[in-house]
Amino acid sequence: MNNQMETSLRTLTDSVKNVKPQVFFDHFRSNAPMYAWRFGLGPILGRFVMIITQINHKTGNPYKTSLEFFEINGLKYVANVFGIQSQWYRNILANPRVTIQTSDGTEQMIAVPVTQDDELITIIEWFQLRNPKFIANHFVDLGMQANRKEILKHKNALTFLRFDPTSEPTPRGLEVDLAWIWPLLLIWMFFTKPRRKK
Repeated sequence: MNNQMETSLRTLTDSVKNVKPQVFFDHFRSNAPMYAWRFGLGPILGRFVMIITQINHKTGNPYKTSLEFFEINGLKYVANVFGIQSQWYRNILANPRVTIQTSDGTEQMIAVPVTQDDELITIIEWFQLRNPKFIANHFVDLGMQANRKEILKHKNALTFLRFDPTSEPTPRGLEVDLAWIWPLLLIWMFFTKPRRKK
């Protein structure tokens, strides 16, 4: 038994030694919104960030990602600024049935690529009013000018997804399974708080 414990501890120690700090922090930063949701902070975080649970197109297992989203006329959208090579985007193209989680709660959705000219123009105009710096930089990256003719000419390079409600089965979303930490944290703060001397 002692040998097994020693071996396990040695393996754990070696694993920790091999973890590069930058890799650890990059992993935590990219997954921070999902941890925040699990801690019960969805109502706050979910006003700006969407957790999307989709099916991995290679493994068939649930795959989660977090993206900033925006809402126009009651419809939720995300922009794919990293192109069709993005893992999450390829998953959705293969299986558009997803579960999204925002401040509105958990919703079953079909992810639909925006292809209609009028809808695309509406999205671009929304960005020009609400986040002009983002859309201007995006146009520069794509070598485009911000006018209707250019937008429609290069619309295949402008990748947006709309989420439509569905009654079809979708993968299970994130659970709020770490909220129990808050009471423990409060208790710890209470007992470690310095006492004033009378």
